[in-house]
Amino acid sequence: MITPAKHASTPHNLLGDNLSTSGKRWFLREADERQVAFYVQRFGLPEAVARLLVARNIPEETLETYLKPSLKASLPDPYHLKDMDKAVERLVQAISSAEKIAVFGDYDVDGATSSALLKRYFQALGLDITLYIPDRMQEGYGPNIPALDGLKKSGHTLVITVDCGTTSFEPLAAAKTMGLDVIVIDHHIAEPKHPEVVALINPNRLDQMNSPCQDCAAVGVVFVTLVALQKHLRETGFFKDIVEPDLLSFLDLVATGTVCDVVALKGLNRAFVKQGLKVLSRRQNIGLKALADVSGIESYPTAYHLGFLLGPRINAGGRVGSSALGAELLSCNDPSRARDISQHLSIYNEERKAIEAQVLEEALAQGEAENAKDTETPLLVVAGENWHAGVIGIVAGRLKDTFNKPTIVISLEKKGTVLEGKGSARSVPGLDIGTLIQAAKQEGLLDAGGGHAMAGGLSIRGQNIKAFKAFCTKRLTHIIEKENFDFTPALKIDARLSAGGASVELAERFEALAPYGQGNSTPRFLFEELSVIRADIVGGNHVRCLFTDFSKSGKLSGIAFRCVGTPLGDLLLNARGKWLSAVGTLSLDEWNGVKRVQFRLEDLVQISLSPSQNLIKSA
Repeated sequence: MITPAKHASTPHNLLGDNLSTSGKRWFLREADERQVAFYVQRFGLPEAVARLLVARNIPEETLETYLKPSLKASLPDPYHLKDMDKAVERLVQAISSAEKIAVFGDYDVDGATSSALLKRYFQALGLDITLYIPDRMQEGYGPNIPALDGLKKSGHTLVITVDCGTTSFEPLAAAKTMGLDVIVIDHHIAEPKHPEVVALINPNRLDQMNSPCQDCAAVGVVFVTLVALQKHLRETGFFKDIVEPDLLSFLDLVATGTVCDVVALKGLNRAFVKQGLKVLSRRQNIGLKALADVSGIESYPTAYHLGFLLGPRINAGGRVGSSALGAELLSCNDPSRARDISQHLSIYNEERKAIEAQVLEEALAQGEAENAKDTETPLLVVAGENWHAGVIGIVAGRLKDTFNKPTIVISLEKKGTVLEGKGSARSVPGLDIGTLIQAAKQEGLLDAGGGHAMAGGLSIRGQNIKAFKAFCTKRLTHIIEKENFDFTPALKIDARLSAGGASVELAERFEALAPYGQGNSTPRFLFEELSVIRADIVGGNHVRCLFTDFSKSGKLSGIAFRCVGTPLGDLLLNARGKWLSAVGTLSLDEWNGVKRVQFRLEDLVQISLSPSQNLIKSA
């Protein structure tokens, strides 16, 4: 039996020392031909699909669950998570005694979906719980003593923190002193020290190695916790007189939080999203239905809809409006109220875009100046007074994409004589920003901070920014030199295709491998020896084009988004008489019941048909 290698082979550099029109390197994933043939024969797959799976190092033993993600096959025993037994015991006690329970959630989509999931589950048990989402501007991230004190004084005896709490040592120690029990359900990187709580359920505890949940968003960890709780309640006869909640009906919330927190869509997360999209398509959650209506989603939902249409609206309340609106919407049972909240969130989202554009302009100018002074610096840190803290995460992501290096954006506010900063960080694959922030916190350079590999947050005094940047730069420089890290942007290509080979049938087979996202990117293809039949500007900023290839295998309809005025757009619009190689993804468009393939073009190089002059290097 031939099975794929356990370690992926090194991708082939197609451009050598040259760069593409967009300034990137192109790498073609290698696929062992014998393994490809085995997958075609064993699983009845088209060769192009088998090649992608082999090139992405999907082993035979997990191929069935990759092709058909299911919770039954992917869901682990919840009790492998440390403290799960303690959490279940305390939750059962609170349920049996009808204690007053509060959920303390983060204000992002992961926090909102986690909070709403708990709210809906406890409602299904016949219990009403309190949701507390802190104000981003006034309270900041995570549990705080005044809020916990308020919950205690209003009669709450148990607080469940979701998507926060792992490093909230002082507030949670105060909660214990107050006599308030706390269960933390989180996924952020932990420290060696744990907070003083009843239970810390976190697959990224330092003493929790290789958990199947380690890539889960908080909402995924909450779901696994509810699986354990429901099993205990079932076994102890709790559902003798009431209907057992249908946990699977809440997977639309789990899918939304998973996609929007940009965690890796593999293993358990892939099953969460695949099944969650099915639930979402039924539009049973009144809040999500209202938001989908406002967002104009009419087709079967995809990860794109979650990440780019629903997610930004849910987030908008926490960024520029009322932090609690997202969680309220997702747990809402009143259609009229849900429509009202959805409309408000859409308005807030438009406000967010305007604020973001202003901050981005200032941050980009500062970033360009910093980068010009030292192009070799491995880290970009920019700061501005009164930059809206609700958009700095998005701005950090934009700058990271622009400069292709870890970026930290800090919003400074003067309080008395002290400049206090709130920062948001985004990183590139291979450089763990969460661990870096934790190290800086332990050095005393930050008031607070944490995160995961690709993103993080922090609180800092203005006077410490220079030392913080120096510390991070030194750490990153050491890692980069040790691992010979290359900052040049790279496009990983899954396979070569001809213009005639880009058929509807093939696109449908690749579409069936969704969901795509972080850690499972949409398949990217290389089309070689193309000539442009037609190219014109549409929508003011996009270029629509029609290609054929040298072999005349067929025609390929394509579009390059937001490229007018860029080198890519200029080359496309002036490509008559030139030969090109292009990289991009395939999508399916349907009009009047007829499907057609569209090539979404990402990058180009101009080539020569003479092998000695061609930029593209053969494998």
